[in-house]
Amino acid sequence: MTLILRMLGNKLVVLHNQRWKIERWRTALTEASNLSGWDLRNTLDGHEAKFIRMITNQVTTKLNNKYFDVAPYQVGIDTQVLNISNYLGIGDSDDVRVIGILGMSGIGKTTIAKAIYNKFYERFEGKSFLEKVREKKLEKLQKQLLFDILQTKTKVSSVAAGTALVRERFRRLKVLVIVDDVDDVKQLHELAGNCHSFGPGSRIIITTRNERVLKEFAVDKIYRPKGMDQEEALELLSWHAFRSSCCPSQYLVLAREVVNYCGGLPLALEVLGSTLFKRIVDEWRNILDELKMVPCGEIQAQLKISYDWLNDNYKRQIFLDIACFFIGMDKNDVMQILDGCGLHAKTGIEVLLDRCLVTINGENKIMMHDLLRDMGRDIVHAEKPNFPGKQSRLWRPEDVNDVLIDKSVSTFPIELYVKRVSICK
Repeated sequence: MTLILRMLGNKLVVLHNQRWKIERWRTALTEASNLSGWDLRNTLDGHEAKFIRMITNQVTTKLNNKYFDVAPYQVGIDTQVLNISNYLGIGDSDDVRVIGILGMSGIGKTTIAKAIYNKFYERFEGKSFLEKVREKKLEKLQKQLLFDILQTKTKVSSVAAGTALVRERFRRLKVLVIVDDVDDVKQLHELAGNCHSFGPGSRIIITTRNERVLKEFAVDKIYRPKGMDQEEALELLSWHAFRSSCCPSQYLVLAREVVNYCGGLPLALEVLGSTLFKRIVDEWRNILDELKMVPCGEIQAQLKISYDWLNDNYKRQIFLDIACFFIGMDKNDVMQILDGCGLHAKTGIEVLLDRCLVTINGENKIMMHDLLRDMGRDIVHAEKPNFPGKQSRLWRPEDVNDVLIDKSVSTFPIELYVKRVSICK
């Protein structure tokens, strides 16, 4: 009897599922029959080939959705997207435009590029987002670009063959291509050729830390993302530290200290906000005290990438000298001092400007983000952590005083210390 009841129960479940499926089918068919289609007579002047291509593009777009997760908390992103949209002019003209997004590590270049992609990709026949180009081989990047745009695997026998194939297959297509984290203009030329490789209305976006790349590739416009203002920075920190847009009142003073330390850099706010998540006020104080002594390693590692890519030792020396001694000084005075130390100041400072490691303000003074300054000083400190007198540079008055009193402590020429430090006093 039990077996018979179980069999009847299973039969009823099957019938119920079938009835439910039938209802779903009936509903879907009803909805489909009520959908209005395109009328060839009222579309594209009755041009059948263009009409078919439009339908194909619409279907391909729907089937080929690739949507990026931009950021867990998108504070200030909409403003950045609006600003760069004015440069892009998507839909305004059929010219091919190449836009560069330039800035230091952690300023949000890739995040902005992803947000731009998500907003506009449906307006293009083909689209591709090539991420972390600096770290990948060109052959692999070319294959990805060809697959993303053509939606079919393409054999690439060599880099030159891949570049030629891009020029041949893309010149009639309206495409959106984002090339992220480029450090060498050769990568761009071998990957995509030039703006003539793409069809009318195409938009190419390049993100980089190196302004020289954008100049040599002759981009149409360069967009420089600005750091977050105080309120935006506080909101982003609050989202990561408290999972709320507002900071609890008992944390507000400490939170503003963190914001000041980060200097409007989104990466730093995200890293420190996550570090401070679910921590009590006393722990916040302890972490802030530690940061004043030892910079956050995760942030420093990202910032140090640009420094590591300085290919000449004298350029690194100039960066470290500026970080330790010359921030806020007149550029001409700094160049005179550096030239007197046997360094090629003019060329070196130009390279640091190109790589967003320093800036020159309206008063001709050399400036540097506080976190870059801390990174530079940390590099020097790491030379001999427990023996300041053995380090290549000293910037703390007490360390300088000790070395001047006991000249034997340092292996670095004391005359050079005096030459560099005396002008800073």
